[in-house]
Amino acid sequence: MPVSRRPRMFSARLDSRTASTPLARLFLRAYLAGLPSGERYADTAELLLGELFANAVQHSDAPDDRLIGVRFAVIRDRLRIEVHDAGTGRPSLSTAPADADAECGRGLFLVNALAERWGCCPRSGGIGKFVWALIAPAPAPTPAPAPTPAAHAV
Repeated sequence: MPVSRRPRMFSARLDSRTASTPLARLFLRAYLAGLPSGERYADTAELLLGELFANAVQHSDAPDDRLIGVRFAVIRDRLRIEVHDAGTGRPSLSTAPADADAECGRGLFLVNALAERWGCCPRSGGIGKFVWALIAPAPAPTPAPAPTPAAHAV
């Protein structure tokens, strides 16, 4: 009898450049496709992963040859995404959102608004950090009511 295995965790290391962001999101979509209700995390998770990855590329003071790690796991029905980098800086939420015309400055506001929780921790070994976010699944779609048979006029 075939046994279905759902992915427990996924991790990868990508080049520290903006062009790697779509690849990180592609890995996330593939991971979620292997979960029974993965589509319920997809929209929020892709957005937040893109923001966290872009922040790691843009704000890290690590040498350019250092890789950025991504890790995904579902823990008690919450999707945990992590972005690891070798930089020394820590993300901080600004007190005011970016101007409407600004091209950056909204990433952590989105993370803070859409994630159930998020934070930053030092990496084991003492080099760099990882930023994590917990994402609750979107509510399951409610099935459409079955159409009622039309009454026939006599």
